[in-house]
Amino acid sequence: MNIRFSPPLFPKSSGKHLIRKKPLLKDNRPDLKPKPPGTDRKKNKQLHKHLSVPRVMNKQRNIIVEQDTSLPVEQQKIELVERKGIAHPDTMCDSIMEAVCIALCKEYTDRFGHILHHNIDKGMLVAGKSLPSPGGGKIIEPMKIIFGDRATYTHKGTVIPVGEIAENTAKKWLRKHMRFIDPDVNIIYQNEIKPGSPELTDAFARPIIGANDTSVGVGYAPMTETENIILATEHYLNSPIFKYAYPETGKDVKVMGLRHGKDLTLTVSMAFVDRYIHNQQSYFERKEIIKDNLVQFINYKKKTLENITVQLNMLDDPSRGNKGMYLTVLGSSGESADSGQVGRGNRVNGLISFNRPQTLEAAAGKNPVNHVGKIYNILSNQIARRIHKETKGIQGVTVYLCSQIGKPLDEPLTATAKLILEPGVVLPDVEKEVSSIIHVELAYIQVFMTELALGKHPVC
Repeated sequence: MNIRFSPPLFPKSSGKHLIRKKPLLKDNRPDLKPKPPGTDRKKNKQLHKHLSVPRVMNKQRNIIVEQDTSLPVEQQKIELVERKGIAHPDTMCDSIMEAVCIALCKEYTDRFGHILHHNIDKGMLVAGKSLPSPGGGKIIEPMKIIFGDRATYTHKGTVIPVGEIAENTAKKWLRKHMRFIDPDVNIIYQNEIKPGSPELTDAFARPIIGANDTSVGVGYAPMTETENIILATEHYLNSPIFKYAYPETGKDVKVMGLRHGKDLTLTVSMAFVDRYIHNQQSYFERKEIIKDNLVQFINYKKKTLENITVQLNMLDDPSRGNKGMYLTVLGSSGESADSGQVGRGNRVNGLISFNRPQTLEAAAGKNPVNHVGKIYNILSNQIARRIHKETKGIQGVTVYLCSQIGKPLDEPLTATAKLILEPGVVLPDVEKEVSSIIHVELAYIQVFMTELALGKHPVC
């Protein structure tokens, strides 16, 4: 079966899931009445008890709004953007460790009414060994998932089975997202999560829980056309309808986009599953069909771009026999070729955009109570999207949030918004409104942190 182009399959909206859909009150505060889906009132009450909602917004915050005179990314000659798909070993690590973090948040809250200290952001996937072959190969050695770094194992005389929770959560995630990886057969698990240091653990017991580190989070809006296409391309290649049409394609997808002026070149790596490939000829035939379909998809999604070039599995070489094809047994390079590690993949908006400011912080697996490496990076993107959406006259915005260890999270050392203004707009026209948005978002940071604990914001 081949997917034939049909406009309804490819809606023009892209990236809208990244924009907060929470309704706003007249004073631009989030409407706190709706309860997060999938949770009951009791659990929300428990979380809010630990992450309390501020009653007043009269704090003085270090908010700076300035004009950015740099050339917008859309107007730069060269733009480079990358995304790693869900079965890429790095994305698997990020996703699994974040799932473990969310599971621990729930376990701690259910048992004690609040979240205890933990950070599961040092995970690794160690590649296994396989012998792929047309018609179906075999796994020689399973992959290994190593869990790190710190968590609370005991509290008030109660033991928390952290290792068991981590392993069960990983298996649950793999069953849900991986088509061919059997979590009981193809993966072994190693728990290296240790108790936290006394000082960092004690920070959770203090009346005011301050930032765990001095760090910077950065976010921007809006996405460029190239960024939206890269994101949409990977989503499409790993969509249920695509996998139904092309079951021979695995979920380990990597997309690198190079925009040169108005021309876009995509270099795509996508694992093929050997059981669906009968011989070398069928591999290269299917590869061309898939590439043509992808070109058609991108041509539909583009707006201002002109020439589209797609290159798929560039290491392939028909003269090399079975070694000249990107074949896998399970649909992921993690089975044999590549290991993965938390923080090496997509940033919190799902992309690695090389023309944009970035942080080296890995958000996945970090606790949502005081770890600014997670909180500030995701929040800065949310603030940037809201500023761009709600403030007229702004062409682009970058938001920087810098913490000071021990200081309240709603009082960063600086919250800076750099604005690229539309022609005819001057900074005083928008400065007050932008400052107000940042002020409100920081005032309600506890609500945002509750959403993080419930897994309402993607990290990769």
